[in-house]
Amino acid sequence: MRCRADDADDADDVSRQIERFSTMFDLILTSVIYLLAFLSAFWIVTYALPQIYMAIRPVPDLKKRYDAEWALVTGSGSGIGRSICFKLASQGLNVVLVSIDDQHLAKTVKELRQRYPKQQFRTVGCTFSPGVNYIAAIEEATKDIDVKIVFNNAGFIVTGFTDQTILPKLLANVECNSTAAFVIAHHFLQKLVANKQKGCIVFTSSVAGFIPTPFAASYAATKSFVSQLACSLHIEVQALGIDVCAVHPSPVASNFYEKVDHKIEIMEAACKNAAEPDALPNDIFRSIGCCALRDLGSMAVGTRMGTFFIPYNLFACAFTAAAPFLPDYKVHNKSRKFNKSQ
Repeated sequence: MRCRADDADDADDVSRQIERFSTMFDLILTSVIYLLAFLSAFWIVTYALPQIYMAIRPVPDLKKRYDAEWALVTGSGSGIGRSICFKLASQGLNVVLVSIDDQHLAKTVKELRQRYPKQQFRTVGCTFSPGVNYIAAIEEATKDIDVKIVFNNAGFIVTGFTDQTILPKLLANVECNSTAAFVIAHHFLQKLVANKQKGCIVFTSSVAGFIPTPFAASYAATKSFVSQLACSLHIEVQALGIDVCAVHPSPVASNFYEKVDHKIEIMEAACKNAAEPDALPNDIFRSIGCCALRDLGSMAVGTRMGTFFIPYNLFACAFTAAAPFLPDYKVHNKSRKFNKSQ
């Protein structure tokens, strides 16, 4: 009889343990569900809603918004910059086109003058390279006009391992993508504040600045700089009536990717679904005067969504572990002739 009682007690203990485990499991599951619901709601309120609002709001008339006559666009010879110039002209604005002095710039300004004969278009042919006094050329071209609208759009990408790329090319990348954008923004921002004028400064950045980007380290670093700069300036001057923002376009069908030294498989795949440059100006204009940052296109939005709750260091560590197995890494690593066991 005693054995039976012990067996019954053991069975009761097991039953109670199972019940406690079940209760604990239910509690953990419920907590996880609530946490996911909270995170989803947090994401919708803090990220999705502002992006949706900017996607559906009317395209602002920048000429009326800032009582402006002149705008300036860098990288205006082709791609996004060219499309922005035509959009600004369609709103009745005169435009200063700053770009490499080549056939693209000449063609763009010729077409603008043909389509909008009553407006003025000035060109500043220069390169944003270390040692080039490009700001002097810009100051000279704009000394007699009030430029209230600035699009810092110029930029290019350098691909490949950093140690396999010559330093002058990397420094040129930094100068064009970040230093020049900062110098130009600083110049016109000072004038706007000193003259107590409203206006806007818009940077073309990239979500590459929000994730580790091997094979394009200098490019990603410059875009991180630009987005951070835009956010900080947005805080400093919006109360003065000066709007500052950075836009992060998805791949665009332009000559941006044509001159890269090393073809990157991920980049090549993304370019297959690239948007046409003329599809962007309306969305870029909708971003002005709202948030400091705007993601444009499925790739940019998808990247930000996929990394929204992932700590940057964790992402970097995971990417580091996976990188040697990536096709791009394997292909370009061959030229290094490096043996880890040595």
